Amino acid sequence: MQRQIDRFLTYLMVEQKCTENTTSAYHNDLMQFLAFISRRVHSWEQVTEEMLQDYVHSLGQRRYATSTVARKVAAIKSFFHFMLNKGFLEDDPTATLDSPRIEKRLPKVLSPQEVEALLEAPTRRTSGPKALRDKAFLELLYASGMRVSELVALDVDDVSLEEGTVRCKGKGGKERILPLPQRATDALRAYLERGRPVLLRDEDERALFLNHRGKRLTRQGLWLIIKGYVKAVGLDADVTPHTLRHSFATHLLNGGIDLHRVQRLLGHANISTTQIYNEIREGTRDEAVSG
Repeated sequence: MQRQIDRFLTYLMVEQKCTENTTSAYHNDLMQFLAFISRRVHSWEQVTEEMLQDYVHSLGQRRYATSTVARKVAAIKSFFHFMLNKGFLEDDPTATLDSPRIEKRLPKVLSPQEVEALLEAPTRRTSGPKALRDKAFLELLYASGMRVSELVALDVDDVSLEEGTVRCKGKGGKERILPLPQRATDALRAYLERGRPVLLRDEDERALFLNHRGKRLTRQGLWLIIKGYVKAVGLDADVTPHTLRHSFATHLLNGGIDLHRVQRLLGHANISTTQIYNEIREGTRDEAVSG
């Protein structure tokens, strides 16, 4: 059974060009399902609709969020669709499996004042190499709207201080060149001149943002750093690195930037994905009027 999961994950990476993060999420969800189902069956052909319903019910008992359950169900359905299409199964037991309804929630967005407090937090009390690094990646996240995975994948050569641009690769390996305001450019220059050289251990290391060991800063490492600043400035605990991406898009729309322009900056394949920021803007406007 493990072999079929491995084939599916290879299919996602090679044929569907899924990112490492997406493939890892599928792997975790399917391994959890396998651990549950392997106590009752010895092959995927033996999995029944009743067993699938039992699994979904068990997820509910473990108090998973509805959105998490929906993601796990989607992973299982995708796997069985793959098995059916490749001829490994004759019937799809997930054909009638419904995902739980997910209440649509708009992404959290910071106010310009809250963004300012977060961006200033790293260098408020110190100007050491880590503070310069943190200031630079916070400014870059907000100024570009990049995903965290895109930011930590940046190399030094991807930044042009002279042109005020940064080159990043989004989902599916699609490359985009993003303009940087002077403030973000200045923060990056300070880090590259006075921060990164101190953190660097290997002259051949090309990663832009380095950890204390001189290696590429990871998504998890960056998340923990931002979490510390969020707490330090008194913001809600549910603020994440992705909140800066949401704030970037919403603030651009509030400033009159065209929705299609925001779509290109964010690297969205479909305008419908970007449309949610119009809903946030309209909601914010309604609150201001009623207040």
